[in-house]
Amino acid sequence: MHKHDLCCVGHITLDKVVTPKKTVHMPGGTAFYFSHAIRHFDDIDYSLVTSLAESEMSVVDDLRSKNVDVHVIPSQHSVYFENIYEENQNNRTQRVLAKADPFSVDGFENLDAKIFLLGALLADDFSLELVEYLSRKGLIAVDSQGYLREVREQNVYPIDWKDKLETLKYVHILKVNDLEMEVLTGMKDIKQASQQLYDWGVKEVLVTLGSLGSVIYDGKEFYKIPAYKPAEVVDATGCGDTYVTGYLYKRAKGASIEEAGKFAAAMATIKIENSGPFNGTKEDVENRIRTAEQIIPVV
Repeated sequence: MHKHDLCCVGHITLDKVVTPKKTVHMPGGTAFYFSHAIRHFDDIDYSLVTSLAESEMSVVDDLRSKNVDVHVIPSQHSVYFENIYEENQNNRTQRVLAKADPFSVDGFENLDAKIFLLGALLADDFSLELVEYLSRKGLIAVDSQGYLREVREQNVYPIDWKDKLETLKYVHILKVNDLEMEVLTGMKDIKQASQQLYDWGVKEVLVTLGSLGSVIYDGKEFYKIPAYKPAEVVDATGCGDTYVTGYLYKRAKGASIEEAGKFAAAMATIKIENSGPFNGTKEDVENRIRTAEQIIPVV
């Protein structure tokens, strides 16, 4: 069976993005932002597994036209998110207007990858059974945000991760922001929280701090990853997904944790300067690392 370097599993959403400057309707979700970002790097074997309604198949057709390998699991509905940002782009209000079917083990028998990114948008997207199954095929990477969202009457509420102790022992790479970190561990201190997540089984803990940078912990060292100051903040939607894209891309290529973190941060900076997915090149990212003003996180 062919083994991909990277495989992202996640729903493509319908997104309504409201910022102080404008309102935009566009596809979204980890699957969308990750796929559109990584397609700019032609030295990685990548595949996407997504699930969406037939009415949104044009998004998949567009990805395929850009040479992205896409496997589709049909769903009665697509996920429909509304994201409302304040002037400070770190502050966001969300509503979920429709949900897609969760993923299950069925359909993954003929898919193999070195790293699987589980791009959860809502808490019930991935069963524990599926996480355990995929962990026998490759390393599991997870962005925690979806596991910490509960939808009640279309509104999104923060919750703790159900079955987190059972699930995290299968997770090699976990990305959290500072608020998600506190929900998961009950701790505000980045070092203590990272050590707790490591003790629960995570091998690489990525804590993003927005415009203040990020911290990565591997059980031995805390890597302080700078934020690269953008020329202009236009749209933060998808920045976390873009960060994960850069990190997994570089780790899959054999880069060190620190090198991968810096590449991820610079990618996110380039993305935040525009609406829509990352649309730069590897050279753009490397140039940003060399030239942009840096903000070092305080830990």
